[in-house]
Amino acid sequence: MKIFTAIKDIQTEILKQKSLGKSIGFVPTMGFLHEGHLTLINKARQANDIVVLSIFVNPLQFGPNEDFSTYPRDFERDSALAESEKVDFLFCPSVEEMYPNEPSIKVIVQERTDVLCGKSRPGHFDGVVTVVSKLFHIIMPTRAYFGKKDAQQVAVIEGLISDLNFPIELIAVDIVREKDGLAKSSRNVFLLPEERQQAVVLYKSLNAAKAAIDQGERNSSRLMGIIQEMITSESNGKIDYVEILTYPRLMPLEKLEGRIIIALAVKFTTVRLIDNFIVDID
Repeated sequence: MKIFTAIKDIQTEILKQKSLGKSIGFVPTMGFLHEGHLTLINKARQANDIVVLSIFVNPLQFGPNEDFSTYPRDFERDSALAESEKVDFLFCPSVEEMYPNEPSIKVIVQERTDVLCGKSRPGHFDGVVTVVSKLFHIIMPTRAYFGKKDAQQVAVIEGLISDLNFPIELIAVDIVREKDGLAKSSRNVFLLPEERQQAVVLYKSLNAAKAAIDQGERNSSRLMGIIQEMITSESNGKIDYVEILTYPRLMPLEKLEGRIIIALAVKFTTVRLIDNFIVDID
């Protein structure tokens, strides 16, 4: 595995590989890798000649009161995991390398951001698409891999690729879960022991809503009520949102039809967890 910290160096290497006809699979991350990230790497490994993993904690996507400085970082562990998963190129630039000056151009997201996590994080997805645009230009991948746990991010990236005509195939990979169903996340380490036990109710409540759909329920308000009641009664978490929307356009709907997303966010003492199901309604 080769490690790159300079943009020009990895661009030179990527251009060399592409000139040889090699396909490039790209997994962008903010590090502190867990099994969800490793699944993305594995998917990229199966379908591409070269796998590139980036680790960059992007300051543009953190709000003034968010956790940029405390976001978990462990480069030695991450690089060892990347090598064990047969990553070819690891790109880990500094903030100064990615943003040597105040950006004169930023990408602004017009749709799909005024719901779910984007509603309470104004500007967050502008920061995401700005850095992802830069990374796409640097890495020039054939395919880019994102996890469905952050389904809103996947929807926004789908719009970015489509609207700006990036010649990139977006691969959305299913959520990786713990044995009890909790979605794997770098932030799970911040849960108190009792909160970790309670957090399984997020997955349990989504399953309850899915079971109601399978039994014929099509009213979104009643389905959201099932989720809210279960989380409230079985945990001390504070519900940030429960929403049911079209997917990937993320538009509101009263009656369920087509492809939808059931998504939630719950705040515990020091961490906010998200989860979702994407469901096709006949």
